[in-house]
Amino acid sequence: MRPFFVLLCTVWLAGLLPLPVIAEDYTLSSGDAVRIYVYGEPDLTFEQLLIGQNGRIPYPFLGELKVSGKTAAELQQTLIDGLKPSYLVDPRISVSIVKYRPFFVNGEVRNPGGVSFQPGLTLRKAISLAGGFTERANKKDVLVISGSDPELNEKKVGLDFRVRPGDIFTVQDTFF
Repeated sequence: MRPFFVLLCTVWLAGLLPLPVIAEDYTLSSGDAVRIYVYGEPDLTFEQLLIGQNGRIPYPFLGELKVSGKTAAELQQTLIDGLKPSYLVDPRISVSIVKYRPFFVNGEVRNPGGVSFQPGLTLRKAISLAGGFTERANKKDVLVISGSDPELNEKKVGLDFRVRPGDIFTVQDTFF
């Protein structure tokens, strides 16, 4: 068992297996940072490329790549397709997310503002990261504007709601 584990870790560290992401359907956007590993090509490998406000990253030979709206797997395929015909015979590329864009908690919490996203967060945990509720907080219904909603519609959610990067939560106050 131990030799298999060592082999698996070696392959993972070599970049041949991508690092885990929160979901296969997670789409990249401004504020995320990706790691691009090209096996045997240190000049094409980047530990942390921040996606700019325009949703693009600079990449050697390929110029500015629009990555906003793509998954890590789609970006990986874009890089393979772009490098394969002219620059590399058989590119082996791994793309993973190293930093997610933040989400925001405001209203009746002790420390409102941006919070670093972590996979697996629920709203209950996110409020704890924001210092917890104030005495006047409405602990039952919290408003959210999803970071992926282009219409910016607010909806009420409970404390077990799954947080996504870019979400904006507002904890309202109670009257009593």
